[in-house]
Amino acid sequence: MDVLQLLTRFGLPFLARCRVPRDLESVTSAGDEAPAHEAGVRPEAVERVWRSIEALYRTGVHPAVQVCIRRHGIPVLHRSLGHAEGNAPDDPPDAPLIPVTTETPFVIFSAAKAVTAMLIHKLDEKRALHLEDRVCDFIPEFARDGKRRITIRHILSHRAGVPNLPPEAMDLGLHDQPERIVEILSGQRLQSRPGRILAYHAVSGGFILAEVVRRATGDDIRTVLEREICEPLGFRWMRYGVRPEDIDRVARNAVTGPPPPPPISGMLRRALGLGMREVVEFSNDPRFVTGVIPSANVVTTAEELSRFYQCLLDGGELDGVRVFEPNTVRHATSEQSYWEIDLTLGVPLRYGLGFMLGDRRPNLFGWDNPLAFGHLGFTNVFSWADPERSLSVAILTSGKPILSLHAVRLVQMFVEMHRAFPKVESEGEEWQRARGRAAAAAARRQVGHG
Repeated sequence: MDVLQLLTRFGLPFLARCRVPRDLESVTSAGDEAPAHEAGVRPEAVERVWRSIEALYRTGVHPAVQVCIRRHGIPVLHRSLGHAEGNAPDDPPDAPLIPVTTETPFVIFSAAKAVTAMLIHKLDEKRALHLEDRVCDFIPEFARDGKRRITIRHILSHRAGVPNLPPEAMDLGLHDQPERIVEILSGQRLQSRPGRILAYHAVSGGFILAEVVRRATGDDIRTVLEREICEPLGFRWMRYGVRPEDIDRVARNAVTGPPPPPPISGMLRRALGLGMREVVEFSNDPRFVTGVIPSANVVTTAEELSRFYQCLLDGGELDGVRVFEPNTVRHATSEQSYWEIDLTLGVPLRYGLGFMLGDRRPNLFGWDNPLAFGHLGFTNVFSWADPERSLSVAILTSGKPILSLHAVRLVQMFVEMHRAFPKVESEGEEWQRARGRAAAAAARRQVGHG
């Protein structure tokens, strides 16, 4: 047993941990998995990836973990581990334990931004709107206080200048009153000139885009997402919230790990409008789980989320059903910000139009993956695709640690994934060529629009 295992087994006075059973097989379930060799992967390499996920679970910071990894579109790892409910640090010892399965839906928090972004790109593809349109072209009252120059592109690239929502916008009682949300959004003051500064729009951008969709199409964003993406792809979940009868099926989130110290705690409150514990309680509230919060409350499974990224990896088509044009996908995942300091998160990042991007240096999805695109979700939800490795990944978790020893296990997990799934050079070269064609097409459309 190494030092990290000793520390995580016995814990520390301030470390909120879940109870970890000795026999992990008793809390493990598996979905459909193809033999690894069919995807050109060594079986022992895939098992090492799974062992690294088990090691992450043993840290006790996640009541439930669910993973689905596809190589060349083939699911080589589709498993879950832990409990959907009953094993959070705050749960009493006699709380009923509900096992997580591969069919348990999770709230994916900010990983929802990629789903919302692709819905906007779909409407751009259909000419219902254009990325260069101003928000006030759809929401005239939004133009107040200097916001008339904000475009849809600014929102998708986190450059709109309105990164933070006023606290009253986080009132769950308002989320069935779109007119009140619009009033709050319109009353926001501009914090920086549109297009100038990169500052992650954690929640505000989703609400703005939702109202643009409603005014552009006449339907609410939940209806449009179901019609344009979920129903064509045959998804059971991947919607904003769930139906009331499905609330009890959603994995409950838990505060775990040590409390985030300043200045991280302050950054989280500014970005999310709530403190750490409040965010988790918020996410378990039935009004959140059934509501529409486009930047944060898509509910889905790892299997569906990995299929969503597989669709993008395959140029917008999945199982013979085309949802996006290839140029739409390439444009959405094209670089807009290169290792620029994000003034909300305080770190340098690469962004596309609704996506976080990989790089050759260490990044949110590992390293040496400059073509990778995806999105992180609060706090250890990972979803991405890597064209060079023909890889689509979804890792969903219900624990919400910020800084704790589990970070070591996360790094080890990425190391094993890097070893297990080497690059397929021809895939990356074709993606690069297609992205170049998409950029040229987007430039022509932008000129035409102007």
